[in-house]
Amino acid sequence: MNDPHDSLSATEVVYARWLDWGTRAGLALLIASFFAYVLELVAPHVPLDQLARTWTLPVHEYRAAVGAPSGWGWLDLAARGDYLNYFGIVFLSLVSGICYLRVLPMLFARERAYALIAAVEILVLAAAAAGIAGAAH
Repeated sequence: MNDPHDSLSATEVVYARWLDWGTRAGLALLIASFFAYVLELVAPHVPLDQLARTWTLPVHEYRAAVGAPSGWGWLDLAARGDYLNYFGIVFLSLVSGICYLRVLPMLFARERAYALIAAVEILVLAAAAAGIAGAAH
């Protein structure tokens, strides 16, 4: 039986290994933050009884009613139970960029065109995370 790794380059194997690790770590963060919220191990920003009254509001009304931040303002509330899950979400959104950063030296050593594409991808992901290319709030 053929090993599926025989047809993959070392770069692809490294990228896949890091992607596998990163998605598992992100999932673990999401699960842990969910249980911390559900089990009320960490106090939420919006109490559960208030959440039930406000979650049907349009987003701008909801944000005004509960004092929810926009953009990266969630970092100010990161220690609250209902915002802990953002760490897992942010981590998962960074995994591809981390994987590209890991294989970038390998690509530059062997496949410069792919290295340039990966470098541009890293820049696009960084710009998106920073909100440079996003819609106005």
